[in-house]
Amino acid sequence: MDYNNKTSDYVNGLYVKNGRLINDRSDGESGIAQASMYRKQMKKQYKIDCIADGIEKAKERENMRDNFYSF
Repeated sequence: MDYNNKTSDYVNGLYVKNGRLINDRSDGESGIAQASMYRKQMKKQYKIDCIADGIEKAKERENMRDNFYSF
């Protein structure tokens, strides 16, 4: 892309070239598609957090069991 990198000329994917406004934005998504994508990301992050919590709890129990039997 051969556009001017001045912050005043380039705003949110729009810039001025030879006196014309050029739209360099990516293709738009509908609000429903964006909501679906965010929901999918949230579900995936929830699963990752649950697995991480389970691993952490298992390690804590293992440490407690080792400390209990060490007496």
